[in-house]
Amino acid sequence: MQVQFVGRKIDDGKKDAILEMLSDRYCRAIMESTMNAPKSAIEISSDCKIPISTVYRRLQSLYENKLLAISGAITREGKKHFLYKSRVRSISTKFNGADIEVEIVPNVPC
Repeated sequence: MQVQFVGRKIDDGKKDAILEMLSDRYCRAIMESTMNAPKSAIEISSDCKIPISTVYRRLQSLYENKLLAISGAITREGKKHFLYKSRVRSISTKFNGADIEVEIVPNVPC
C-alpha cells in the first residue's frame, strides 16, 4: 500500500532558497541525518563526515529557511547544548515550463 502525503505548496519567494539547499550535498546530508531524531552539531559532523564549521554554516542556512528546528538550552556552567531536527519529511518539485512547483511534507515533531 502506498501512502500519499499531502504537503504545503511554497510561494515563489522561498522556492529558489529551498532548491539551492537541495542542490547542496551537505544540506541534504544534515536533513537526512536529523530526520528521525534530533542531533547535536558534533553528532551531525561525525555521522555525515562534514567539517564542524561547515555543519554550523549549513545549520544556520537551514534554520533561516525554516527547514530545520532547534531545541536546547544553556547549562548552569554556561555551556550551550542545542539539538537540531529536520522539519521536512519530503520535498517534491515539478517543472511545468516557466513554472516550478515546490511542495513540502512536514516531518513529525519530536
